[in-house]
Amino acid sequence: MADTLLLVLPLIAGYLLDLWLGDPDHWPHPVRVFGNAIAKGEKLLNRGRFRFWKGAMLSVALVLLVFAFFYGLNALLFRVSALLLIINSIWVYFGLANHSLIAEGRKVFSVLENEGLEAGRKQLSRIVGRDTSKLGPQQIRIAVLETMSENLSDGVIAPLFYYAVGGVPGMMAYKMINTMDSMLGYRSERFEWFGKFAARLDDLANFVPARLTALLMVLVTGSKRGLMFVFKFGPMHKSPNAGYPEAALAGILNCRFGGPNVYHGTVVAKPFIGESDREIGAADIRRAVLVNQRSCFIMVLIVTVIILISCPA
Repeated sequence: MADTLLLVLPLIAGYLLDLWLGDPDHWPHPVRVFGNAIAKGEKLLNRGRFRFWKGAMLSVALVLLVFAFFYGLNALLFRVSALLLIINSIWVYFGLANHSLIAEGRKVFSVLENEGLEAGRKQLSRIVGRDTSKLGPQQIRIAVLETMSENLSDGVIAPLFYYAVGGVPGMMAYKMINTMDSMLGYRSERFEWFGKFAARLDDLANFVPARLTALLMVLVTGSKRGLMFVFKFGPMHKSPNAGYPEAALAGILNCRFGGPNVYHGTVVAKPFIGESDREIGAADIRRAVLVNQRSCFIMVLIVTVIILISCPA
């Protein structure tokens, strides 16, 4: 029972901390450490011949290093249960991004409404990789909803999934994979070969969580159209995973996502996901927030039950 509590209590405490605090910009965060390590490795290795293999070597080494560090830290603190509970609660808190995702999405809608188009474009650029300089109000709002659905998978459900699989070491190893993809996984001259392994590794790591996220979104809303859209539009996305949560939200809201966008100076043709090209409004962000909050809560419950069932009495 003690081992079970050492997994369940940090999960619940970390979830509540994220719900309360989010990720303040000025606080330290392990993902920033991950990002610095990735940047230094890329600067050192992304040159000359064999870039794919150099990128693969860096990716594997960083993921293994992160897993080993957190596994070793857990082993070191195992006999000091109170300290282990506190430390792992902090790691789970850092591993989740639901509060910040929701806050950033709401802020884009608010800035666009109250400060105008240019301010809305600038605010959106904080949370998306696409060129926002020529987007109109409808495109900005759609981009926010797309990001909230996709990052519900990457930033919330997937970390919880890997916590169920491997505890804090599994969760943090996934965060390293996801951070590498966000920094290296671009189809540009610089990253096409060096970042290819990291991008494929991220695709593999998110295969189950993305589909699980879509099903949770449908479950918490009871949307039959959302379920239909998951199967109809989910596989149409350029990404093997992002289309599933996006399709679920498009069905839940009865709207349409996708279409061509500019990423790092290159126009990327993305298929449309959904059917109704209606105007997006304030009610849609409120509903998307509820979908995210409920999906996160249900996933925490599911992981808790899995731990209680799988751990010995």
